[in-house]
Amino acid sequence: MIGRLAGTLVAVEPEAVLVDVNGVGYVVGVSTRTLAALPPPGAAVTLTIETMVREDAITLYGFLDPAERAAFRTLLTVQGVGAKVALALLGAFSPGQIAAAVAAGDAKTLTRASGVGARLAARLVTELKGKPGFAGAEAIPAAAVPAPPPDPLLADAVSALANLGYRRAEAEPALAAARRRLGDAAPVEALIREGLKALAR
Repeated sequence: MIGRLAGTLVAVEPEAVLVDVNGVGYVVGVSTRTLAALPPPGAAVTLTIETMVREDAITLYGFLDPAERAAFRTLLTVQGVGAKVALALLGAFSPGQIAAAVAAGDAKTLTRASGVGARLAARLVTELKGKPGFAGAEAIPAAAVPAPPPDPLLADAVSALANLGYRRAEAEPALAAARRRLGDAAPVEALIREGLKALAR
């Protein structure tokens, strides 16, 4: 099983990256939060890897922070949460913010992540309470989570497009227009998709 990759970041896509390790290219799924924090293509990168094996596929998921991988593993123990939803949660929130929402019983906040409806959010709060996997952050009260900057999802989307090679000057207006079209509740993944469509025109 692959637990770590250290190599050169070759390409960046909205939901995955290609990492070259000694001439072998690995496609690695990542959250939008990880995507926004990656160096530009051509730079060295090290990712902690979670390998998922099925009968028809071997899929790699990468994290810059081992605590995120631990949170990813814990999220997958919740009924109805697959890799896509777990990555969406980790794209919208840090492990500490998820843990704080769980500790406070704040299911509504978790519905901001793409693919998380009210029923699944309630299940997350119920099933994650007391579980390890958030680097001890499960004890952090909601008030201890720093207030996010204005529209942090838009900032994450801008960073993601910048990592794809777009200038901030062209990415910001495209994403602001996408925000106006999709509304404040739109997840960051939808903003990135709309922004890419607008920039491709």
